[in-house]
Amino acid sequence: MTQEQWGELKQQIREAVGQNKFRNWIEPLEFDDLSDGVATLSVPTRFIGNYVAQHFGDLILYKLTQVDSAVRKLDFRVAANGAEAPRPAQDAPQAAPARASRSDTPLHSAPLDDRFRFDSFVVGKPNQLAHAAARRVAEGGETTFNPLFLYGGVGLGKTHLMHAIAWELVEQRPDMTVLYLSAEQFMYRFVQALRDRKIMDFKQMFRSVDVLMVDDVQFIAGKDSTQEEFFHTFNALVDQNKQIVISADCAPGEIARLEDRIKSRLQCGLVVDLHPTDYELRLGVLQNRAERYRERQPDLAIEDGVLEFLAHRINTNVRVLEGALTRLCAFASLVGKPISQELTQDCLSDMLRSYERKLSVEEIKRKVADHYNIRLSDLVGPRRTRCYARPRQMAMYLCKQLTSRSLPEIGRSFGGRDHTTVMHGVKKIDELRQKDAQIADDLELLRRALEA
Repeated sequence: MTQEQWGELKQQIREAVGQNKFRNWIEPLEFDDLSDGVATLSVPTRFIGNYVAQHFGDLILYKLTQVDSAVRKLDFRVAANGAEAPRPAQDAPQAAPARASRSDTPLHSAPLDDRFRFDSFVVGKPNQLAHAAARRVAEGGETTFNPLFLYGGVGLGKTHLMHAIAWELVEQRPDMTVLYLSAEQFMYRFVQALRDRKIMDFKQMFRSVDVLMVDDVQFIAGKDSTQEEFFHTFNALVDQNKQIVISADCAPGEIARLEDRIKSRLQCGLVVDLHPTDYELRLGVLQNRAERYRERQPDLAIEDGVLEFLAHRINTNVRVLEGALTRLCAFASLVGKPISQELTQDCLSDMLRSYERKLSVEEIKRKVADHYNIRLSDLVGPRRTRCYARPRQMAMYLCKQLTSRSLPEIGRSFGGRDHTTVMHGVKKIDELRQKDAQIADDLELLRRALEA
């Protein structure tokens, strides 16, 4: 092999591993000799030689065999002023790592969104387990679950956690090779490799990573060839104790047209459901985002009750909620006014109409009576014992939060009670839910049942 050929080969490796890794580990290598199928490379120190042999030896060997099929093994030798030579790399021709980092992400990984990190992820009861599992994987050590499978509806935080894991690994464990991409990108790269007759390059790259992260895996369902390759890639990585993180919009067993053997593999690790948001989580997200907006716009003023109003009225997913706040802050900035409830209703009138609750007071009363196993007549009647008074206050609270009825209207529907009685009941439940876990759980169960 000529020095010119070696120079060209090094540039191919640079494209495969990225500029940072190339500069630190590949650029110092020099080609010395090829004899009896053994290619000898000169390295400045034994440490560099050992590291390159372990992390890039298979890639270099694979690239060398493309230039000269006689190459069977690599030998790393320290230059004359160095220490003793490191051990040779293994013969198996495995290939290119594809680490997702700030510098080489565009080459190998899908771009990582800098907003999606752990410090910007708001943790609540619906996503507590998913966050804890993601944190454990992001530590980069051995985990007791592989793969980690995250699933849930749109806007519940799956992609945020995926990006957060990737960022943490890239920045805290630069020795690891991390590949993050969507299932569609996996499929596209596989089809492209087939078309360009580079399927071995594809296999080598995907099977040499330390962590493989595939978002929205449901998109490979029904794509037979892609599923086949995904299955073999999955098995190869698990056999090497490499970590896999997968996300989807539903549980593995519920993904239509996904092969049973893949469903089985996906279910062998930890499967975590990101539940629909509750009021506390939605409010926490709004408070977090509002604080970030204030950092950029110190003059931004949000009046009391606005965030609580939005958290109650927009109850689908975090993405829509964040979009509403962004729109509101932009509008307030343009008109030069503080964000009041009146301005919020004007600015978001179309959005609020689309999320207008269609619940009736009667429906709420029936649901609460059923939940506590009492008669509807006792719920609205005059009896004031606790077994009736507390469910009555719960029903009043839910009517206030989930309907547009006024306090006097709600009071009339509860046996002609005064609006001050309703106000007292709402305040009482609001206090209890913060310190009584049973009340909080009952409220959440009732809210979900009514909003389903």
